[in-house]
Amino acid sequence: MAKYIQYQADSGAQTVQIFASWATELSPVDFEEFSLPYLKQIVDTVNQSHPNLPLILHASGSGGLLERLALTDVDVVSMDWSIDMADGRRRLGPDVAVQGNVDPGVLFGSKEFITNRINDVVRKAGKGKHILNLGHGIVVGTPEENVAHFLEVAKRIR
Repeated sequence: MAKYIQYQADSGAQTVQIFASWATELSPVDFEEFSLPYLKQIVDTVNQSHPNLPLILHASGSGGLLERLALTDVDVVSMDWSIDMADGRRRLGPDVAVQGNVDPGVLFGSKEFITNRINDVVRKAGKGKHILNLGHGIVVGTPEENVAHFLEVAKRIR
């Protein structure tokens, strides 16, 4: 993984998101033993060769592991929609950059509903570092005009 991320950086990637897809299949104790050391090794290796490359870590369903994800020393901890942003921010603290975490299902709602949910997540993220994003990928069948609306609202937020 580290070599692949280094290759991506050498090829022009400006940031890389690591997906720990199976991390949440582990108990917190098992995560600490069987996943955390290897995630940390990836981050440390990439940071040695590419210290200015921001690394984001995403693990769907990671509510029970949130604080442990930050122990990897990634630049950004990405949260899925199952974690309330205010709770996630409180648990991680104001100094940890976060990403997320609008529920992708929100994009099936009205434009007003989408806007309200975006503003709610941004408000709950507070003044700390935050990348507005969905809490996971776009669901098949999502109206494209609603994705465009999400992006338009996001661009207006500063």
